[in-house]
Amino acid sequence: MLEELRIQNFAIIDELELTFDAGFNVITGETGAGKSIIIDAVELLLGGKTNTTFVRSGADRALIEGTFVLNDFTRAVITPILQREELLDDDEQNDYITLAREIRSKGRATARVNGVTVSNDVLREIGEVLIDIHGQSEHLSLLKARQHINLLDDYADLLEVRSGLAQVVETLNGVRDEIKALIEDEEALKRRAERLRHEVEEIDAAELKLDEEDELRAERKRLANSEQLATLTAQATILLHGDDEADEQVSAVDQLMEVSVLLGKLAQIDPELDDDRDLADSLSAQAEELALSMRRYNDSIEYNPERLNEIEERLEVIGGLKRRYGGTVEAVLDYAERSRKELDNIEHSEERLAALRVQEKKLLEHIGELGSRISTARAKAGKTLAQGIIAELNDLRMQHTRFEVKIEQREDPDGCYVGDKRLAFDATGIDRVEFMMSANPGEPLRPLVKVASGGETARIMLALKRVLSQADHTPTLIFDEIDQGIGGRIGAVVGEKLWALSDG
Repeated sequence: MLEELRIQNFAIIDELELTFDAGFNVITGETGAGKSIIIDAVELLLGGKTNTTFVRSGADRALIEGTFVLNDFTRAVITPILQREELLDDDEQNDYITLAREIRSKGRATARVNGVTVSNDVLREIGEVLIDIHGQSEHLSLLKARQHINLLDDYADLLEVRSGLAQVVETLNGVRDEIKALIEDEEALKRRAERLRHEVEEIDAAELKLDEEDELRAERKRLANSEQLATLTAQATILLHGDDEADEQVSAVDQLMEVSVLLGKLAQIDPELDDDRDLADSLSAQAEELALSMRRYNDSIEYNPERLNEIEERLEVIGGLKRRYGGTVEAVLDYAERSRKELDNIEHSEERLAALRVQEKKLLEHIGELGSRISTARAKAGKTLAQGIIAELNDLRMQHTRFEVKIEQREDPDGCYVGDKRLAFDATGIDRVEFMMSANPGEPLRPLVKVASGGETARIMLALKRVLSQADHTPTLIFDEIDQGIGGRIGAVVGEKLWALSDG
């Protein structure tokens, strides 16, 4: 609800601060006292059009600021807007919100929410949740035809059922998007299939293995350094096992064997050296094994330019595939698998299209069934709603007023199935709902927005608000000139209804 309103340098107002309590608040005064100027200021606060004439003569700027207390409903609606516009932290609790509008005498206008500058569209979007002004204002939620279906469904307790319908419609839209993608560009699908086929064949022909690249790189390194490997292993073998051509050189293996013999003799004298003797025996045996291993390795080393070229070519093939399809061999294989599945879907697109058509028809039949049930409930609730509003208007000295909830359907060749017809639909169902009214005898029913203005509109809105009070959650209602053209007795009735509407 609107808790505080501050106005500075607006029209004839120098400075004004108003504090409102929950419930019924009344502003009275003689003609010309400035009541309508307060309404104009509130309209501006809600995103209304600005004009430099609003700035008080001699002032540089006009400022209107309103502080609102949020209830559970308004918080649930406004919080996503604040988060979308980055005006609220995710974990921040917002019990109050402040809207402000500033108009400078040179023509520039600024809108703010909680002190942060926003677009006028955002200000208007938030304002529509917080206030309805009934009278000669554009801020009449009940006069907006697009809201009538929501008000009727809330009144008829159909929102939960309608939510289920919306989910089915969303599923249908996904199916139709896939159908469209399949039939929209058949040539493009053929080209895509040809490219995928070529890519899969290229990857399959390479017969990639996950560890192959590392093994090839290691083999390439050995082949490229075969001469150095042969030299180094030969030197190690000579040191370990000796050189047959050098008679004076004693090998490491021979020396370790001599050490082992000496330690054996020592151990016979002093048994505490048994472990050292065993270690010498072990080292001698390991050195012999190492020498043999080096000799075998040296014998296996070969210089093979042809094999080296094969490895280079193979690594180039792998590298090319990695550059085109992924940074690793694993990524290339994953790409091939995905492409194979997509190719299979394209090659079986006719079968997929036929299956989607069957699914589409079932969903359209389901939507038609749900939409028809909702439409029947709306028609019943619409009659009850109309009777209640007419009764309220009779109390407000508008005895000749007729009110009707107009529910229409439109045929559509692509619509849902209802009986032997195909009807247009959306997430709300198959109906187009609009409140219709005739305020005077002999006049035809017309859309609510075209029926009346001024105080008469305010009374019509009061009647609507009274009946739809459970369906319309706008927390602050402003009725302007609601007593226009009525006598004292009706004025008392109006007051009682306003008082009841505000929950006393």
